[in-house]
Amino acid sequence: MKLIRTEDAAGHVLCHDMTRIVRGEMKGPQFKKGHIVTEEDIPMLLSMGKENIYVWEKTPDMLHEDEAAEILKDLCFNANMEASEPSEGKIEIKATCDGLLKVDTKTLFDVNSIDDMVIATRRSNTCVRKGEKIAAMRVVPLVIEKSRLDAARAIASCSGKPILEVRPFKQMLACIITTGSEVAKGRIKDTFTPVVVEKLAGYNISVIEHMTCEDDTGSIIEAIAKARQTDADMILCTGGMSVDPDDRTPGAIKESGARIVTYGAPVLPGAMFLLGYYDDGKVVMGLPGCVMYAKATIFDLMLPRIVSGERLEKKDFVKLGHGGLCLSCEHCNFPNCSFGSN
Repeated sequence: MKLIRTEDAAGHVLCHDMTRIVRGEMKGPQFKKGHIVTEEDIPMLLSMGKENIYVWEKTPDMLHEDEAAEILKDLCFNANMEASEPSEGKIEIKATCDGLLKVDTKTLFDVNSIDDMVIATRRSNTCVRKGEKIAAMRVVPLVIEKSRLDAARAIASCSGKPILEVRPFKQMLACIITTGSEVAKGRIKDTFTPVVVEKLAGYNISVIEHMTCEDDTGSIIEAIAKARQTDADMILCTGGMSVDPDDRTPGAIKESGARIVTYGAPVLPGAMFLLGYYDDGKVVMGLPGCVMYAKATIFDLMLPRIVSGERLEKKDFVKLGHGGLCLSCEHCNFPNCSFGSN
C-alpha cells in the first residue's frame, strides 16, 4: 500500500472503498475497493476532498483481480458460452444454448491447486439450458503475482482445450416400442408411453412411430426391425426388462443385432436399464418400469448425454454408482440434488 497524490493515481488500484456524500441524494461508495483509477475519475476524487489516496502500487509482475479473472475465464471459455464483465473481481460464464456441460475435471483440479486460484463450475454431464450459469472465477487477493497466472496457463495448455464445453443437443427422432401382452391385448391402459413422450419432449425429441407387441422374442425383434427402417435416431423399448421368465425384451434387443453396452447399471431407480448401438449409429434403450412412476431415474441421467451425441461406454455406467442412489424425496428437486452427481 502506498500513499500518492490523487493527480498521479491513474492506473493504480484503490485499497478501500471511497465514500461520496451528497446531502439528500446519496451516501455510499463512489469507487469500490479494487477499482482501477482512470484519468476521468480524478476530478470526482478531488471533488470528494481526496487530495491523496492509498493505492496498491501497480508493477509489471503484479495483476489486478479483474485482469486475473479474465485469464481464468480464458482457460475455461469455449463455444456456446458468454461471459460477464468483471464485477468485484469475479466473472461468470453462462450457456448460450441448451446442451450438456462437460468439465475437464483434472485440469480444473490442477489449476485450483495453485494458491489463490478460484474456478467454480457446475458438475460435468449436467444438462444446462440457455442463459443458465455454468461457472464463475476469480482470484482471492486484490492483486496477485503474474507468475501464478502464468502457471495456471501452463497447466491448462497441456490439455489442448478449454476446461469447459457445452455440447448442443441434437435434433433427434424416436420410435417407442411398448412390450407387454397385458397392453397389447387391451387388458390395461398404456401409461408408460405418455411418460416417455413427455421426457423426450423436454429435449425437443419427436416420436415418429409407436408400436405395441406381446411378450415374445419374435414379435419384439420384428418391431425393432420395423423401427430401424424409419428415420428414428433412437429406439426405446418399454416393459419386459426384468429377469422374469416372461420378460423377453433384453434378449430380443440383443438378437436384433445391437451391440449391448450394458444391461444393468449401479443406479436406483434404474438398475435394469439397457443401452446398445446398431452399426448404423442408431441407439436402442430398454427402459425398466421405474421410468414410468419414478420422478428421476437412470433414463433422466443418460438421456441428455445421448442427445448431445456422446457415445457411451460401459465405464460411463460404472461411474454412476457414486451418486446413483435416489432418496425418493417427498418433494423431488431433481436435477438440483445429489442423484447422478459423481
